[in-house]
Amino acid sequence: MTNLDDTTTAKLDEFVLARLAEDEERVRAGELPQIDEAERRGRLRIMYADDGDGLLLAGGPVEAMEDRHPVPFAEKAEFLRREIRDVHDDASVKLIASVYEAHPDWRDEWRP
Repeated sequence: MTNLDDTTTAKLDEFVLARLAEDEERVRAGELPQIDEAERRGRLRIMYADDGDGLLLAGGPVEAMEDRHPVPFAEKAEFLRREIRDVHDDASVKLIASVYEAHPDWRDEWRP
């Protein structure tokens, strides 16, 4: 028997992975991906870890430290996919999904 929570989690993961693929298409078309737009608006921040070992996802307006460098979109997308597939921290995946809440497949239960 399938656990309802597993089904909901799978649908959330599928939604976010599909939107990341759309963002990659935007980049190829020379457009700004929605993840980058969300960072500009202060909804979230994807940054290099202080120890230089990987990336971190933070919610809300996070002030960038002077020595922080912007993370290229390709690195962000790879990091976010890994987070979704390998870790699936529900709060983090919902934060990422919220970037795409204007999409017709968005569900209110995914709100962070």
